[in-house]
Amino acid sequence: MRCLFAGTPEVAAVALSVLLESSHEVVAVLTRPDARSGRGRSLSPAPVATLARDAGIEVLQPTTLRDPEVQAQIAGLEPEVAPIVAYGALIPPAALAIPEHGWVNLHFSLLPAWRGAAPVQHAIWHGDDVTGASTFRVEEGLDTGPVYGVVTETIRPDDTAGDLLARLADSGSGLLVATLDALAAGRAQPVAQSGDPSYAPKISADDARVRWDHPAIGVDRQIRACTPAPGAWTTCRGDRVGLGPVTLVEVDPDLGPGQVRVGKRDILVGTATAAVRLGLVRQAGKREMPAADWARGVRLTDEDAFG
Repeated sequence: MRCLFAGTPEVAAVALSVLLESSHEVVAVLTRPDARSGRGRSLSPAPVATLARDAGIEVLQPTTLRDPEVQAQIAGLEPEVAPIVAYGALIPPAALAIPEHGWVNLHFSLLPAWRGAAPVQHAIWHGDDVTGASTFRVEEGLDTGPVYGVVTETIRPDDTAGDLLARLADSGSGLLVATLDALAAGRAQPVAQSGDPSYAPKISADDARVRWDHPAIGVDRQIRACTPAPGAWTTCRGDRVGLGPVTLVEVDPDLGPGQVRVGKRDILVGTATAAVRLGLVRQAGKREMPAADWARGVRLTDEDAFG
């Protein structure tokens, strides 16, 4: 089928790469405008845009899909279907109606669980044992459309959001192509979502501030859910400190929430229940390093605390 692929970040580039190896034709790619990034705040193309240009595919980067001229441009491509992965903007009704087979979204949850922008992060943060990916036909509602297919994935005890999303990108890309194959063959049978939905709004930098007054298992899940983005953090001596995943410790050193115990090889921090052992730490403006190395550099003591 003739496909208009819509997506923006690296996880979408994985799906586009697999789609380009399939029997379907990608006639153009729709992605978000270049964004400023890095210390110099220079404009950088999204991973999907870079991949598409390298493959010689036309790239569309409108600021909005509500513009009638943009909709006419899309219609002129005569797409039969529009696969979409983490595009980053809503598709208005007029654009939804253009492809014969609609817009097919690859979403990284088992719908109706975790509708929204951050399904992988919320699955980890809430302690789910299993998650997955779903393909569904896009409607006006938030991730409400009928589901074509799913794949499941076990959430491992040490999974970060980045780890889990990478695995789901691989398995989900195969699911997306299989769904397009089924649509082309006329054998796709979407099923309406059933059950109570849960929602996964975008996680902000403020949300990623570690709550040491929560149980240790909650602190562990929060940090893993926020790794790599937006990045878990805390404060020490008034300075912001980024935190990588922690380890739950078996021996409780009887520390209050945020209190630290400085050892030669490890740094322990108290929570509402047991302590956790810090992993990697990043002081603002510095490189990431093991917690013990960071502690020696800033001369951390047991009198310090995280807030």
